Amino acid sequence: MIPRQLKEIIQGKLFQKKAVIVIGPRQTGKTTLLKEILSQSSEKAVVLNCDDPVTRDMLTNASLATLKQIVGDNKIVFVDEAQRVASIGITLKLIHDNIDTQLLVSGSSSFEISNSINEPLTGRKWEFQLFPISWKELSDHEGYVNSMSQLETRLIYGMYPDVINHLGNEKETLQELTNSFLYKDLLQFEGVRKPELLDKILKAIAFQVGSEVSLNEVANLVQIDKNTVNKYIDLLEKVFIIFRLPSFRRNMRNEIGTKKKIYFYDNGIRNALIGNFNPLEFRADVGALWENFIVSERMKKNSYQRNFCASYFWRTLQQQEIDYIEDVNGKLHAFEFKWKQTKKVKIPKQFIENYPDTVFNIISRQNFHGFLTEK
Repeated sequence: MIPRQLKEIIQGKLFQKKAVIVIGPRQTGKTTLLKEILSQSSEKAVVLNCDDPVTRDMLTNASLATLKQIVGDNKIVFVDEAQRVASIGITLKLIHDNIDTQLLVSGSSSFEISNSINEPLTGRKWEFQLFPISWKELSDHEGYVNSMSQLETRLIYGMYPDVINHLGNEKETLQELTNSFLYKDLLQFEGVRKPELLDKILKAIAFQVGSEVSLNEVANLVQIDKNTVNKYIDLLEKVFIIFRLPSFRRNMRNEIGTKKKIYFYDNGIRNALIGNFNPLEFRADVGALWENFIVSERMKKNSYQRNFCASYFWRTLQQQEIDYIEDVNGKLHAFEFKWKQTKKVKIPKQFIENYPDTVFNIISRQNFHGFLTEK
């Protein structure tokens, strides 16, 4: 089992009079991680699996007396798949405020977990996001040489734990992930009854990775209105399938300020949706795969290392572009992502003139490792 970066972070937050909330995509190992933490604790614990209907009913609108009976003398309470319980935030608040125990909570849907928990547990929680395996986790486990030898495989099949742990069966594993888990939360909680529509929207987005996504174009492709496309994209983001990167705009009138790029949390899911697992030498989308991989891995790194920065891309009406920008305490860091660094990259003159203190870097196969691992 590949050790997760969040493990030590969460262990350091235990018994500080705050609940620990772990959210993230399905099948990324949230339950495994928290059960491992429980197994290494000397404190007595109870696991409440909310996929179980009996447990779910007990926790729904439970009274304090009922919750005290459920918790008993356990010093740790692990509520797994908490998004399955209606009004779970109020239930967790009752436990936190009235029972001397450490709450651990997992969930795979931000619109159910965050929306129902944030207000009741304001000031009472630590919240973390668990992603598919990160490049740093893979590298720390496999070693630099072995992880680098897997780079092209990871660009194609992604970083989900089951994918990495089942070498030779990556396609089948990814198909199972996309068929069984991709829309589970959406279909259950948002009344979405047309998974085929979600599938069409995701496929349209998958072909635009690394480019600004046109809602009008997607709407025309799937034959629905633009507002419905935007709603579905919002929902897909809230269940951790995709995420949006906004455009950077401050000084220049010709900067694009409203468009967004959309990336997948995992390359393997993206490739499964379009049914393309061809080797890199036979693909026309290597640049898009590389950009999606680097941006998603950088997001994992910043999240796990608690690097609080704002992330963007930049483009002008004249099509001048920078792949990725981070604003760290007012200091801009700009990056271009190149799979093959065959020629010198020219930074747009307009950007240099308007943001002269920006630090520029090119991220390629030769130097990406440090970009994704070093503090």
